[in-house]
Amino acid sequence: MRKHTLAAAFLLLSLYHANAQAPRGISIDEYQKAKAFKVADLDNDTYVKFDNTYVLDRYEGKKPYFITGDDGNKKRVDLYALSAKKDGSNLGTVIFYTNEKGKQYAACLPNNFADGKVWEQYFTDIHAIDKEEPNFVLKLSYVLSREFSFQAYKSTLKGGEADRAEAATYGNDICFPGDEEVLMANGSKKQLASIVAGDQVITVDPATGTQKAVTVKQLITHEARNYAVTQLTLVRTQQASKEQGHEVHMSIRKVEATPNHPITTPEGNSSFGALREGQQVWCLNKETNKYEPYQVWQKNETVQGTQQVYNMDAEGGSTFVIDGVMVLQKQPQK
Repeated sequence: MRKHTLAAAFLLLSLYHANAQAPRGISIDEYQKAKAFKVADLDNDTYVKFDNTYVLDRYEGKKPYFITGDDGNKKRVDLYALSAKKDGSNLGTVIFYTNEKGKQYAACLPNNFADGKVWEQYFTDIHAIDKEEPNFVLKLSYVLSREFSFQAYKSTLKGGEADRAEAATYGNDICFPGDEEVLMANGSKKQLASIVAGDQVITVDPATGTQKAVTVKQLITHEARNYAVTQLTLVRTQQASKEQGHEVHMSIRKVEATPNHPITTPEGNSSFGALREGQQVWCLNKETNKYEPYQVWQKNETVQGTQQVYNMDAEGGSTFVIDGVMVLQKQPQK
């Protein structure tokens, strides 16, 4: 009797494993269908079936994000979990992004088992949206960093990162590309390559945030080479949870320089190349007109082809303001 019972148990266990479906990745056809589907009412449609095959369920019942940038335009981000109706297996997350004019964009973040071709299509799609909607990828990565794991947040950036180039020039030249904008004493901005001796620019005391005007003695121009350039994306956010969703104000600064250019942070002096994602640097907040800490959200090292690079020599101060970011002069003066 005991042998028959054990045999029956093993038979049932074998049948269970035979019928149980292993996790599977979303196919490219399923990805395209999910991306093309439109939810009629994002405010009220929290559970939607389509094609009699798939289910969209508002991710963990979470509220949408309303993100307002420096330009004052408000964008909306909604997340829906995508699953197969038949067995409930998770296939990914559908992202609906609505701009201030009501135009809607969609992408589908695949699950971890998706084929490389699906991920490649996802990267292509989100960066195509980013060309129409500046900083879409950054805003999406912010939402995913709040709702998912750090790995999911990082996955939104892959495919768009530039690789460190072996042929890049790494030397002692401490400088910026010429199209970076310098904050002038009268509040205007001027491209670095156009600065001339006698120009009045702003310098800031990192300890107090006090601004003053200093005179440029000379614009230093370095020989055209294929320089390595460190690109920083800096973000400051303020979030408040309200009944209709998460209200986020996002201020963004982008700046680039050679990796060895010095920069000041709340923790002390560093360099562009030594900064880590998550660290903070001082940036000008246009709303408060104060220098506040912004987080290094993304850091890339790239090359931009053969070009001249520039720096300034001023009569005083220890910093300049480049693209809204407080950077150290090459040789701080006391």
